[in-house]
Amino acid sequence: MASVTASGAMSDIRQPGVPAWRRLDSVREHMREKAWHEAAEQPHEPHEDSRYEAVRSRDARFDGAFFFAVETTGIYCRPSCPAVTPKRRNVRFFATAAAAQCSGFRACRRCRPDAVPGSADWNVRADVVGRAMRLIGDGVVDREGVTGLAGRLGYSARQVQRQLTAELGAGPVALARAQRAHTARVLLQTTGLPVTEIAFASGFASVRQFNDTIRAVYAATPSTLRATAPARDRATSRRAATPSAGIPLRLAHRGPYQPGPVFDLLHLEAVTGVEEVSGPPGHRVYRRTLRLPYGTGIVAVDERPGDPRTGSGGWLDARLHLTDLRDLTTSVQRLRRLFDLDADPYAVDERLGADPRLAPLVAARPGLRSPGTADPDELAVRALAGRAAAERLVRRYGKRLDAPCGALTHLFPEPAVLAGAEPDGTLGVLTAALADGAVRLDPGADRADAERALLAVPGLDARTAAVVRTRALGDPDVAPPGVAVPDTWRPWRSYALNHLRAAGEREQHR
Repeated sequence: MASVTASGAMSDIRQPGVPAWRRLDSVREHMREKAWHEAAEQPHEPHEDSRYEAVRSRDARFDGAFFFAVETTGIYCRPSCPAVTPKRRNVRFFATAAAAQCSGFRACRRCRPDAVPGSADWNVRADVVGRAMRLIGDGVVDREGVTGLAGRLGYSARQVQRQLTAELGAGPVALARAQRAHTARVLLQTTGLPVTEIAFASGFASVRQFNDTIRAVYAATPSTLRATAPARDRATSRRAATPSAGIPLRLAHRGPYQPGPVFDLLHLEAVTGVEEVSGPPGHRVYRRTLRLPYGTGIVAVDERPGDPRTGSGGWLDARLHLTDLRDLTTSVQRLRRLFDLDADPYAVDERLGADPRLAPLVAARPGLRSPGTADPDELAVRALAGRAAAERLVRRYGKRLDAPCGALTHLFPEPAVLAGAEPDGTLGVLTAALADGAVRLDPGADRADAERALLAVPGLDARTAAVVRTRALGDPDVAPPGVAVPDTWRPWRSYALNHLRAAGEREQHR
């Protein structure tokens, strides 16, 4: 890629006529080309001037795409931090919060950079780094260590360490540590749980490790961090003093968000016993059961979004009831994938809005998302079987909750259970393949390999495989077979088709 001059990069960021997706892609491409330590040696490279311009304009579109740190204060922030813009010579840039923490910077208490939506790159990218970041987000390092992460990716632990460090400035352990610190802060500031319980619930191996990490990341003890929580979080903590009350969460997203079409889809697909959508449109609540690594959970997510006056983003209110708090990080990441909260609506809308057919649809629904799933294996079974058959499977083979909650009574049956109970036909072959790993749909799965494995299942057609690739694997650029989809919609064809569905021009699958 040709280098960009300093003046050219800055004008590219500021110039209204340049599409946002191109401005964002330009910065991100530079981020991929240079590791953070190279940037430190050459602090005035053109792409860093572009980043600084984004910081100076407090451009929230870059929140999560990169972070900046101020050497004179020892603090790192998100690009939209409202604090006074530091001088250029005092600023360093990092691809991840973990990289900033590894360099000795602590999180800003004003903009809370650890709370921003994840970079959209990790969901879009299909390479090893993107797959690794999705697995780390799902808690694989905490549960299986770096060796387990590497095994899932098909690389050695040393290769994974080298690739992540070269591109992101932090290895898998540091990235997982940063995630644990964020989980701990959320629990400290929004619940009344004892500090010791929070330490283990966040994924730390010991209370000492927990205390040392909190001091390093936030320059405060856990008790001090809890005491300095914003007023709204302290009020929430008083109302949520016990695990039985559930954990209140704000699931942040960047840019505009259209919850209506997402909740419409969830309502259309809801499987009795596992899911329910209640309330009038605009004020609906989606509830479902979750099978998690350490236990089970029930989640409730409100349709009505919280939206700060800045208009740069917002959140969905949620509440989690978990049988084991160690599942908090994993459950949050699965909800983020279900509601597509880490997407980059600016890039998507700019690209699709340039198409004459899609332009009025994008204008009518800015920030429309491409929903994923909370359980990839479940999604694959449901995509093949359909809603009615899925409800039958739940009634016959689903595990009943120890404490049913209203209409939520069961977990969706595991593939191994279904393979043993109904081994015949396409469904039997699919569930057996999911159970033995012949078909892998976890966050680190290679999308192309997974699709080939799905198509190898006798009776499973390409259309169903495309649905699974879109929803279970989070691929933003899928076109079902037999559907004329222009190349100009790349790399957001999944989003383009969702616009057509929301406008009534295409039917929902199943």
